[in-house]
Amino acid sequence: MKEQEIIESLKKENQEFSKLLEEHHHLEDVLQEIDRKVYLTPEEEVERKKLQKQKLAKKDRMAELIRDYKKGHSNN
Repeated sequence: MKEQEIIESLKKENQEFSKLLEEHHHLEDVLQEIDRKVYLTPEEEVERKKLQKQKLAKKDRMAELIRDYKKGHSNN
């Protein structure tokens, strides 16, 4: 099964994965908005770093769920 097919299956079957994906996309949008600014205040820099860490944590968890899915479906 290809990675994109697994993601589509998980989006439908796994509520946690679906929520993580939605939140990940939202954080990406917020970060893009921040990155459009020419200058960031120190507070905005801190917020940007915090959002990047949250986004990465969600991506890591989604990758873990994909790995688990692959393990669980490798014998089929």
